[in-house]
Amino acid sequence: MNNLFNKREGAGWLQVPTITVTILLFTLLIGYLVGVGGIGIAGALLLLPFGVIFFFFLIKKPEIGLYTIIVSSFLLLGSSRYIELPFPIGIIMDSLIVLTLIAIYIVNFPTKPDWKVVKRDTVVVGLVWFSYCIIQIANPEAKSFDAWMSAIRPVGFYPFILPILGVYLLKTPDKVRILLYVWGIMSLLGTLKGMSQLYIGVDRWEQRWLDGGANLTHILFGRLRVFSFYSDAGQFGGNQAYTGVVFIIASFGAKTLRDKIFYLLVGIMGIYGMFLSGTRGSMAVPFAGFALYFLHRKNLSMIVIGALLGTVIFVFFKYTTIGQGNYQINRMRTAFNPDDPSLLVRLENQKKLKVYMATRPIGGGLGHGGSKAKKFLPYAFLSNVPTDSWYVLVWVELGVVGLVLHLILMFYVLIMGSYYLMFRVRDRSIQSLMSGFACGMLGIMAASYGNAIIGQMPSGQSVYIAMGLLLNPVAMDKRVRIQKRKETCKTKFRKLQRKQLVFPRIEISHRY
Repeated sequence: MNNLFNKREGAGWLQVPTITVTILLFTLLIGYLVGVGGIGIAGALLLLPFGVIFFFFLIKKPEIGLYTIIVSSFLLLGSSRYIELPFPIGIIMDSLIVLTLIAIYIVNFPTKPDWKVVKRDTVVVGLVWFSYCIIQIANPEAKSFDAWMSAIRPVGFYPFILPILGVYLLKTPDKVRILLYVWGIMSLLGTLKGMSQLYIGVDRWEQRWLDGGANLTHILFGRLRVFSFYSDAGQFGGNQAYTGVVFIIASFGAKTLRDKIFYLLVGIMGIYGMFLSGTRGSMAVPFAGFALYFLHRKNLSMIVIGALLGTVIFVFFKYTTIGQGNYQINRMRTAFNPDDPSLLVRLENQKKLKVYMATRPIGGGLGHGGSKAKKFLPYAFLSNVPTDSWYVLVWVELGVVGLVLHLILMFYVLIMGSYYLMFRVRDRSIQSLMSGFACGMLGIMAASYGNAIIGQMPSGQSVYIAMGLLLNPVAMDKRVRIQKRKETCKTKFRKLQRKQLVFPRIEISHRY
């Protein structure tokens, strides 16, 4: 019979040879892995317990994966200035997507997930584009498989899978609202970080990044183009303008005062962040976005007011010198100058590319365009001609066929989303949310002519998720109306119960 007082506790377990040998072997294994893999493996091992906890919550609520993707898209590129990430950024994003898909299947086990909630055109739009990007592997002009591999995820895979995940996981306005809060908080932090860079100065890690060559594009005439914790000033300005449009429009239909105040705060700070960046192309976002919003209102007087307001802002930047002493206003004003040297250089580059692309209707190969391709093809023609614009990049890599296909699919989403919110959706808050997504998407499409904004984080992730929601607002609206009917019936039933308690029914006997 075992003596209860002889039970081992704490360090007493180390007296068991099997446990001691196991701990020793495990320690040696960790030491070997760190010695071979370096600090990256050490960081991964340290993060492993947090990963287990994260996955536990993920299988309970898979939408957490989507929120994490948004947060990661904001932080990953900027964090590489401070720390050496244990894995490439693309692998991290892919892992989050895969874990989210696994969580979806686990939470529905033993049955399969009901993918029927995702409308067919959401899948078709993404699948057509993804398929075209995949067949680029057989493009006779393509010279590097590694270049294709580096571009297939952000250019082809994310536009396919993120809209599907967005529709499947964000079925209700409350879940979309949480997404907006996550997105809004990250955007606010981005603007605050930008203000710190402008008014206090960059830190030593950011200074090292500037000294490494980024100062050529981020310090102009002795003034800093604010980049916050984003990849560059262009992405910071474009994304903040996009956020500004989405959140300001969403605030018009917010159901609670808290949501309205938060959305307005994020929207105004987003527009302010746009000016901080000094990115001229980002001016297209509010111009195009709010123009579409006034059209969404289906009100002639609102359209006229919007046109007048847009004209006043255009005249302010184009034909006046008001605020010229402010660097940000001065910088934005150059966007309206057709003789701007930067614009002329871009047009000259496009002329060179036009001659080269005349005989290449399906492009020079996915991943083969712009400076990013120098890693794989340092001496190729396309690697040494800046593309600047997102559409020029698509044209160069996927040809005129790919560019036309890309524009058709994007405008299909935009037109169908606008039709749904204008004529099929009844709930005002959903109308405002979808209008914000559509207007922001049009704005980011317009701004992508000057910079490759859509294809970069975090703008790409938020745009792709919004595309899925734009094609499925009717189903969300129907769920809201069904829920309202249920709540109305419950309220009426409770009132009836209270009346019966106050005025109990009296049974009258007819027998004498």
